[in-house]
Amino acid sequence: MVDANVLVAGAGWPRFPYEVLRHAVLDDYQLVLSPFVIDEARKHISRLFPQVIDQFDTVLSASNYEEIPDPSKEELAAHAGLVRDREDIPVALAAINAQVDYLISQDKDLTDPSEPIHQYLTVLLPGTFLHEHMGWTSDQLEAIRKRNWGDLKD
Repeated sequence: MVDANVLVAGAGWPRFPYEVLRHAVLDDYQLVLSPFVIDEARKHISRLFPQVIDQFDTVLSASNYEEIPDPSKEELAAHAGLVRDREDIPVALAAINAQVDYLISQDKDLTDPSEPIHQYLTVLLPGTFLHEHMGWTSDQLEAIRKRNWGDLKD
């Protein structure tokens, strides 16, 4: 599962989150998303990168993602201390409830190993996921760390 910040960053820059999404489109892993994550990403992409919202929808469709349900209001209330930022609780609970292998995020409130979420779920940064699970080398990761759209070859 990826967090909305990975979807937004993947739409905005051709770096680690972009490659995480590209691997989903290539069926290298099963992408898992909740309605909350999709809605949050769409809202931010529309505001920050309105010119790519159609491409975002194409990527979602091409990824053949598995949609999982959002947690209930009761679940959200019962797990108020799961992460520092209450706005991240729907993401964390959806991932835990779906028993995903990993939650990929750039959000420090989710990636901080001292957060209680780590008792229930493995949270990875996009670069760590690419390295540990997609087989990217350190050199390959470094080559795209600051890549821009003009650097991509057709």
